[in-house]
Amino acid sequence: MNLKDLNVNFDFTTDSADYWENFWERNNGLGAGGSDPDVASKTLQEYHCVLWSKKLPNGEDLMLTKGAGSCYLTWNEFRFGSDSITESFRYNKYRTMIEKIKMFVPNYNEFIEDYIRKSYTIGGSIIFPKRMGGINQSRGCHPQIKDRWDLTLECIRKFYNDEENPLAECLDRDRKFFELFVDFKGYVDYFFLQDCVSEDYSSVLFWLEDEDHISNPLPQNPTDYVKFIEKELNFVQKRNGRIEMYINSQF
Repeated sequence: MNLKDLNVNFDFTTDSADYWENFWERNNGLGAGGSDPDVASKTLQEYHCVLWSKKLPNGEDLMLTKGAGSCYLTWNEFRFGSDSITESFRYNKYRTMIEKIKMFVPNYNEFIEDYIRKSYTIGGSIIFPKRMGGINQSRGCHPQIKDRWDLTLECIRKFYNDEENPLAECLDRDRKFFELFVDFKGYVDYFFLQDCVSEDYSSVLFWLEDEDHISNPLPQNPTDYVKFIEKELNFVQKRNGRIEMYINSQF
């Protein structure tokens, strides 16, 4: 596959085996795919491989090689896995709020299915170093992050500024990876994340208002939940646009 073959609107659930089969019967009725596109979609792996194989801010050329399992993508001593940027919080512990959201949102199932199809495009995916207790796992498990991308990016911003943050220990284990991008701006620009930061890169634009690593980062009411989903999809759409502009500029 070549860079020009990338379609930023391609839905990676469509080539992930059995993703939609019995979707709403899984996860105790909260919905879950029958496979994980971050592992199952060969198209996503191809897209990551060709899109992120380019010159790094430190001057090196990152040239990814496809593999399998823990060697999903490799380069030099690094192993990378795919991670979804977006999250809809369909947890059993969040079920009470989900039930309220179902009353608030017309055609809730269609709402979630549309969200998934739009978020599982390349603008909703990124790569991280692959390891036990790595960024992918840690940001999902940490009670102050709960898989929120805006809060994850804030941790990365603080890491580059040598500031304390909830993921500091985890990020420090992958210091060699982050050094490839020199600074926070280099990291943001490399992965086309500009629409989640201020124009001068000095702050992250949070997807819930006026908060920073609070005790419970989940949306606290249906209105905030819908706004959060809209912010996620708006970011994915804009990032897809940036990726498409980059692709077109290469030819």
